[in-house]
Amino acid sequence: MAIQTDTIKGRIKEAFGSLTGNKKLKAKGKTDQAVGKVKHDAEKATDKVTEKMRE
Repeated sequence: MAIQTDTIKGRIKEAFGSLTGNKKLKAKGKTDQAVGKVKHDAEKATDKVTEKMRE
């Protein structure tokens, strides 16, 4: 759930930053989205390792 939260929060910040012309907020939104993606990828990798260990 935290992964989706980071991504959604990032999208909102990026959009609001674009609308208001706030470059820092827009950049922070992109960073939040990237963090969400990294967390998602790490979770997928952990799940795969766990599956292999159970075999």
